[in-house]
Amino acid sequence: MAKITAGVTMSHVPALGAAIDLGKTGDAYWAPAFKGFELSKQWMKDNTPDVVFLVYNDHMTAFSLDIIPTFAIGCAERFQPADEGWGPRPVPVVEGHPELAWHIAQSVIQQDFDLTIVNKMDVDHGLTVPLSLMCGQPKAWPFKVIPFPVNVVTYPPPSGNRCYQLGKAIRRAVDSFDGDLNVQIWGTGGMSHQLQGPRAGLINKPFDYAFLDGIVNDPETIAKIPHIDYVRQAGSEGIELVMWLIMRGALDAKVKQIHRFHHVPTSNTALGHLILENPR
Repeated sequence: MAKITAGVTMSHVPALGAAIDLGKTGDAYWAPAFKGFELSKQWMKDNTPDVVFLVYNDHMTAFSLDIIPTFAIGCAERFQPADEGWGPRPVPVVEGHPELAWHIAQSVIQQDFDLTIVNKMDVDHGLTVPLSLMCGQPKAWPFKVIPFPVNVVTYPPPSGNRCYQLGKAIRRAVDSFDGDLNVQIWGTGGMSHQLQGPRAGLINKPFDYAFLDGIVNDPETIAKIPHIDYVRQAGSEGIELVMWLIMRGALDAKVKQIHRFHHVPTSNTALGHLILENPR
């Protein structure tokens, strides 16, 4: 049967992708950020899954103000890197896993979570930057990917608890899949940052550290953080952290922390990263 073996969280700062694409990862400014992923890339080689269920937010690339799904699932065979205004990133095409994606869609919808099924979609930096951080610059991604966009761009976003419970539904869906697959679930975005207004550049290390602790050891409490507290404590874009709760809900109650990393600044944001494994 299919099994979720690990969860990964990380920020998906677009400038990280640009630094990789332009060969600047060794520059003085960028080197400390990428150093935090050296262990991660080796872990990825040693623990390569069959499929990654990747939770991220679309940045008005596949969707727009015309259509705003709260939760969407990519069920296509493949997904092209998006042109976000300066051409697509020079990264491999993302190969999907339609069979598992459709199974998850059916199972989760029957568990009373409404998903938007997407059969054609380009994927932006929210999805491709995490792949690059964990896999480097391969000719092809070493696993299939199921894209799972979540609306945290326009109001109202889903609550943390809604995301946490959705993660549990996704876990039940994967567990019921009739196929031998090693699946990882990644939650991306965050950590504390604000990109506009008088508080642009806001970074709150104490909040970030407490959130990292809570994701690992006390997700039930972290899931209860209201929207307004994300805005107050982590900035307007800090709401992206609810996507980490989808990842955490899909894991066991107790997990093993393999790696933890936090770095400031990363293009005016706080970069956070975790690797968590379910007990073997």
